[in-house]
Amino acid sequence: MIVLAGLVDTALAFTHMDAIDALRAFFILASCTILSVSVLPDSLHSRFVVYGARATSTDSKPPSAPASRTSTSSSPSSSPATRILDYLASLRVPHSYFTQFYVASVAASVFWGVQLLCRGAAFQAFATRVSPDHLQRSMTINQVLLCWVCMLLQGVRRLYECFVFSRPSASRMWFIHWLVGLAFYLGMSVAVWAEGAGTLLARPIVLDDAKVTIAPSLRTFISLPIFLLASGLQHDAHHYLFSLEKYTLPIHPLFHRLVCPHYTAECVIYLSLAFLAAPQGETINKTILAALAFVAINLGLTTANTRRWYIQKFGGSSMQGKWNMIPGIY
Repeated sequence: MIVLAGLVDTALAFTHMDAIDALRAFFILASCTILSVSVLPDSLHSRFVVYGARATSTDSKPPSAPASRTSTSSSPSSSPATRILDYLASLRVPHSYFTQFYVASVAASVFWGVQLLCRGAAFQAFATRVSPDHLQRSMTINQVLLCWVCMLLQGVRRLYECFVFSRPSASRMWFIHWLVGLAFYLGMSVAVWAEGAGTLLARPIVLDDAKVTIAPSLRTFISLPIFLLASGLQHDAHHYLFSLEKYTLPIHPLFHRLVCPHYTAECVIYLSLAFLAAPQGETINKTILAALAFVAINLGLTTANTRRWYIQKFGGSSMQGKWNMIPGIY
């Protein structure tokens, strides 16, 4: 832990950022990277970005067949650059590794829950590297507990859905997608309490903090039901997609005006957390807002690929009158 703390101090000193600013910077950098990848030429986009059903063709080949390795393999006459790109594109993991995102999320939430209760070494290593400015504008203990519970429930639900609403699949994704996803969920397990570091350093969490002794604030009264509603709608959408025959057009009411309503729900979930976790004197939690930007950009690009796949498979009329993800905007 001492060695790790030293490495963290060196990195933060080099970037002239405290721990919270560094966490925000990670989410923003990841978002910018995804945007940069989205403008790659088609030859690179198909290699590194598209995966799963969206990578399958719409010709006579069965839709469930995995993308052919020969589509990215080099011929003897290929240029060295092409062979390098093809090799990098071949570094893929099974699409089922998505489950690991939520295993990591749940495990990290439990880990940080213990750290916050015990004020452990990992918590101290992070909290003592938060600037005084961030420490003064802090979440309350109740906010920290509520947001921690919400993130834990989100991880548990999604992990349950991965086990129950899944079918065997030969599809694969680029290993960078997998690494970025793991990093995001590990970062989110910190983001939900990071801006409460000032309060957590001032006093430990006690049993009375878990008791509901006062009426919820207006912020909680509005944001928490939105979180629960979005979670329920996303679960319903995932259940419906699982019940469909593989690679068919969804006709559930949730899909009447949206291509991917489950992605819309995902964005609403993180937006509600951003409001729930707003430090005192702030309208919104900027760290979770940065994470929301990553979620919206990542899922927005995935939705665009999904729309193109639907059009290729079912025709342009199948997507008429539908927004990708955000009604009235995108």
